[in-house]
Amino acid sequence: MTPTSLPAADSLLRQTLGEWRIGLVAWRLLVLQTAHPVVAAGTARFSTYRAHPWRRIEHTMDSGSRLFFAGPEERRREIARLERAHRRIRGTDDAGRPYSAEDPEVRAWVMLTLYEAMTAMRELSGDPLDSSELDVLYAEFKEVCAALGIPAEVLPATAADVPAHVDRTVREVLELGEPVRYLLFDMLREAPAPRRLGRLRPAWPLLRAVAAGVLTTLTVADLPRSWHERFGTPRTRGAAALSWTVHRGMRQVMTRLPDRRRYRGHSEEVDRQRPASRRPTAAPRLPRPRTVDSRPARLEAFFRQVLDQTGDGRVDSADLQAMVHNVCWQLELPVEREDQLYAAFESWWEQLRAGVDTDEDGAVECAEFVAAMLKGIDADCDYLDRGLTPAVRALFRTADTDGSGYLCADEYRVLFAGPRVHPAELNDGFRQLDGDGDGRISEEEFVAAFTDFFTARADTAAGVALLGRP
Repeated sequence: MTPTSLPAADSLLRQTLGEWRIGLVAWRLLVLQTAHPVVAAGTARFSTYRAHPWRRIEHTMDSGSRLFFAGPEERRREIARLERAHRRIRGTDDAGRPYSAEDPEVRAWVMLTLYEAMTAMRELSGDPLDSSELDVLYAEFKEVCAALGIPAEVLPATAADVPAHVDRTVREVLELGEPVRYLLFDMLREAPAPRRLGRLRPAWPLLRAVAAGVLTTLTVADLPRSWHERFGTPRTRGAAALSWTVHRGMRQVMTRLPDRRRYRGHSEEVDRQRPASRRPTAAPRLPRPRTVDSRPARLEAFFRQVLDQTGDGRVDSADLQAMVHNVCWQLELPVEREDQLYAAFESWWEQLRAGVDTDEDGAVECAEFVAAMLKGIDADCDYLDRGLTPAVRALFRTADTDGSGYLCADEYRVLFAGPRVHPAELNDGFRQLDGDGDGRISEEEFVAAFTDFFTARADTAAGVALLGRP
């Protein structure tokens, strides 16, 4: 089977995975995945889910859409993109155990949790798949695994073997470590407001508290019995009642909807055929220029919004790798261009670390970053040219996907978009940098903007609007 010959549109797998209520077991799936020690180690080291949870979820949803609901060429590119991303996730965890995202057994477990989530969705809703349906679903699932290069020998042989395999993995392999506890109990309680919340944004703290409580209770209730027995997380009567009500109620609602509302694939196909439109966004009002040195505030904003990808208040090589990964993920670059960008930012990191990391712990905190940048800039006019500027040039050439020598507004937004930077402010930043108003930014304008951002003492220079309003 080739990587593009995945199950047909009317397959049981695509119908089950495409039903919107699969979202009810999505958090449960993430918990089971992250509880694997290798996944937990890679998540703790390389994932941006703490600082950018919604972006991480969007990437996961987008990846799933490309794998299961897109055409052959998009599928092929997505498989290649996943392979490029996973080859960089490797290291040693806190217990001294080596890990790699390319481990076949780990990849098999991650995929198997997806199959298990589909069957759990049906069971929890009171409409379990019968044995013949399970055989069909599992056969289609194994075809997907084969397309992803997962060896058949690391998967259960038949659908009937899956429950015992899952139970054994839960009891003998999974761990209830800090990343899992964070997913279960803290992540939603700390999550920033989703970008599309609109007028409900002021109510987000209340909505977040309610949603976090419900989702945690539902997820714990829905985890396998072997999980409760292994880790002592009780399934209370109240939680069981919530699970019964939510899953069966949603099943009654969804089965009465037309297919275009019930299934994700149908709605996405309609969206692909509908002409794209954008609502114009008003430019934010710029404040009066400051008279004091505004560089420290800008550098702090850059540290929080751009560099600190893992959201722990410290920056190390993993943060810069995550930043580059986010750019590469959006642009679907070939391996050699990815490697060039990673190498450029690694060189900048080495320059930065050498001047800041006095305790040699491999990390830089915000105050240290600001102080080091200001000291380097003030003492040496070529300071940026030896580290940041080559990385910025590599970033520009990477984002210039059509090779025109310019960045358009869409390419610019790919670089800096995220939950901490509002799209309207990015639009304004692009306009400020586009000095001649031709709707594009040259490489020299881009480099000059970064130079201004780091060096200009006042907010009058165009480059200080790199991330929007100063």
